[in-house]
Amino acid sequence: MSQTFAEGTAATRALNGAPLDGAGLLARLKDRLAGFRGSLQADAALAPIVWFRAGGPAEILAMPADADDLAFLMRALPEELPVTVFGLGSNLLVRDGGMPGVVIRLSARGFGHATVEGNRLRVGTALADRRVAAHALDAGLGGFAFYHGIPGGIGGALRMNAGANGTETRDRLVEAVAIDRRGERHVLSNADLGYSYRHCGAPDDFIFVEAVYEGAPEEPEAIRAAMDAVQAHREAAQPIKSRTGGSTFKNPEGNKSWQLIDAAGCRGLRVGDAQVSEMHCNFLLNVGAATGHDIELLGETVRARVLETSGIRLEWEIKRMGRFGATGEVLPFLGQG
Repeated sequence: MSQTFAEGTAATRALNGAPLDGAGLLARLKDRLAGFRGSLQADAALAPIVWFRAGGPAEILAMPADADDLAFLMRALPEELPVTVFGLGSNLLVRDGGMPGVVIRLSARGFGHATVEGNRLRVGTALADRRVAAHALDAGLGGFAFYHGIPGGIGGALRMNAGANGTETRDRLVEAVAIDRRGERHVLSNADLGYSYRHCGAPDDFIFVEAVYEGAPEEPEAIRAAMDAVQAHREAAQPIKSRTGGSTFKNPEGNKSWQLIDAAGCRGLRVGDAQVSEMHCNFLLNVGAATGHDIELLGETVRARVLETSGIRLEWEIKRMGRFGATGEVLPFLGQG
């Protein structure tokens, strides 16, 4: 999953003049970033850190040391520079032309903490969802088993109100802490976030750095049984050991995306090495050397066929970002919708 507030589909914006490569951009930003304590890498490969294992590089990949370092980075970067935040790389498709500007990745070292405060858990947003479930088990707090079955990290879960098995992030969240594009810190209540199905109403430029959840005391045996049930369901119904981005499309009201995809004859459909899962039609897989273009083209082919057969326009749940590569642009619904 990712927190995204700059899609980065436009050409790279230079600070003054023509577009720059990553090394040139980093050199131009050197003085501004002199106080940054984290790591910076130019022209960094992103495919190894996204679950699809596809897509182009980032001009600059930045890993802040902690929340204060992130705030410094936000204040230091020019306002016109695209900024995108990556989490654990699930629920994410990077296009082959790569990501212009700065990609920020929150590290487990700086943003992976977890502390118990009575019936509450305070966690960093680089923490994996399933680790939150594990910490809740250790603390004897019920209500978090659903996170055991969701790939990705807490930052992405906050941004998209991630849920499973009848429970969503909003059902357990008390408050979240975010840093905005100007480097200012905000504490937002559950109500402030304006949650709905796979939607968060927080401003696009907010980067979540911490979350506070509340559960209820429960026997560890019962919590473990609930987590085991979630895991068993995933293993039986989803291709969790494949290179995938998780659920591809949101469920339309009153329908299941996988059923619409299956009815449109798309089970097992391939574009290059991208394939619709035979096990679960709402998962796209990289079964070999699929490119970002292959995966997105397959997704839009599925959307076009579902529209043709049912009249329903599926919406992407997976976040697609970056510039299209030399293969060209992929049009929504193949340009027919």
